[in-house]
Amino acid sequence: MVSARLRKTDLVVDLKALGANVQRQREQLAPGSRILAVVKANAYGNGMVPVASALARAGVEGFCVALLDEAIELRDSGIQELVLVLGITPVEYAPLAAAQGISLTVGSLEWLKNYQRLAKEEGIKHPLKVHLALDTGMGRIGFTTPEDFKEALQLVAAPCFEFEGIFTHFATADEEDATYFERQRARFDDFMAVVTKRPPFVHVANSATGLWHQKSIVANTIRMGISMYGANPSGVGINESFPLEPVTSLVTHATYVKQLKAGESVSYGATYTAKEDEWVATLPVGYADGYPRRMQGFYVLVDGQRCEVLGRVCMDQMMVRLPKEYPVGTEAVLMGRSLDQEITVTDVAEYAHTINYEILTGMGARLHRRYLG
Repeated sequence: MVSARLRKTDLVVDLKALGANVQRQREQLAPGSRILAVVKANAYGNGMVPVASALARAGVEGFCVALLDEAIELRDSGIQELVLVLGITPVEYAPLAAAQGISLTVGSLEWLKNYQRLAKEEGIKHPLKVHLALDTGMGRIGFTTPEDFKEALQLVAAPCFEFEGIFTHFATADEEDATYFERQRARFDDFMAVVTKRPPFVHVANSATGLWHQKSIVANTIRMGISMYGANPSGVGINESFPLEPVTSLVTHATYVKQLKAGESVSYGATYTAKEDEWVATLPVGYADGYPRRMQGFYVLVDGQRCEVLGRVCMDQMMVRLPKEYPVGTEAVLMGRSLDQEITVTDVAEYAHTINYEILTGMGARLHRRYLG
């Protein structure tokens, strides 16, 4: 999709804030701990290659993505650090990963045996870097019994593998009730009891674990995701244990300003009708850009003032009430700061009845990304 550079709308990404969030997390970790930066889904909508390049300069030890295609894009862009694919990659594509030094997640004995056979048949020279996933209660991917895991440890000792890591993922680390979290942690300990020699990377801490449970985990690496982008993993559920700086802003400019007369309506379904004369601005942003259709009644910021979203958000445009007449070209902030007022991604998510992850990753490809710092 084209990046719309010829409309005055930007997704502004503050790379300085990104680095500050990484540094604050690092200060909470034990000496020698490492950070893998999660840049899947286009770096949570912020632009994978520019964000990863900035993070490499900031000294993160590696990156996590969801798909092999994302990993290859990082390699093609010059990223040399560890790149781990968190999802399961079809075994027939694993030689591509081996050739580029990309690490793959493995969660079954069948996959390991199939790759051993493939590596022998095709004479693959480069060992495949693997991280063994443990299903301690997420119910998604990974070994489910210590017995199978123990056999996997024997298989990855073969020359065609480089045993690089072990990890699991916590399902409820962002909730106040730690009961299920502790159950998963105990399950992880059961798995680790069969490990005679730990690989270089043992990572169980996601953003939420890094914020609230890091000291209770025996591991040497954290996967930093949503917190790196300055958003609270729990939404409004639990306060952050250290301050996070928002990384992402969405800023546009009015393309049309008019006076709406009393009794006149706005947008599809005529769901808003003016009770009195009022000034209305049209903004060139819509749900095709990732701003949710259901935001009627929420607000944007104009000149530090809250301006209500009128009617349904359209595919490419939306309308807001102005406190007075402003000229075409006036700035409107959909996420970010305007004078002493701020709209966070979590504010948008709460109103839309979803999570901040979905809002960030839903920011459309046609939004022009502008990088600060």
